[in-house]
Amino acid sequence: MDRIRRKSQSHRWRVLGLLVLGAWAFAPPVRGSQPAKPPEPTPPANPANPAIDMPGYLRAAGLAAEHRESRRLSEQEFMARQREPGVVVLDARSREAYDLLHVAGAISLPFPDIAIDSLNRTIPDRSTTILIYCNNNFANAPEPFPTKMPSASLNLSTYIALWSYGYRNIYELGPLVDLADSRLAFQSSAAPSAERP
Repeated sequence: MDRIRRKSQSHRWRVLGLLVLGAWAFAPPVRGSQPAKPPEPTPPANPANPAIDMPGYLRAAGLAAEHRESRRLSEQEFMARQREPGVVVLDARSREAYDLLHVAGAISLPFPDIAIDSLNRTIPDRSTTILIYCNNNFANAPEPFPTKMPSASLNLSTYIALWSYGYRNIYELGPLVDLADSRLAFQSSAAPSAERP
């Protein structure tokens, strides 16, 4: 009887072992027990592009902002400088807006077209006195001078761009002037220059 009991116990242990082994073999994998998958490749956080320099832009913007503070002109000062020999009045608005109406004598160089070659052709001498104005200088003329957000004013981007290209004699029309009250002369591509009262 002892032998039967031992044989029966041995049989139970084998069955129990087989049950445990079977349960382990068919059980869903336990988290962390699987071999680790190789990590997914991650794209670089900042793809390299030596032709785009945000830190350089921010440095230039800071320097240009300091320089600009003493270079903002009243309408009268702008008109006086405009008459000086060799001065360039630069209109960086779209060509369409320029054609509708612009300050008499201004040249058109739309902001997206400001580049090394276009500046070398248009204003080759970096010491040239440049006068700039933008949409946000003229009120009540939404077609030729549509208003932009103050922080997106074209004068700001134009000033920074010119500064970045090495121009230092930049002056900006400062005030917001009602177009009907402006003393500046304006012209369109279809009409000759007309003096404003």
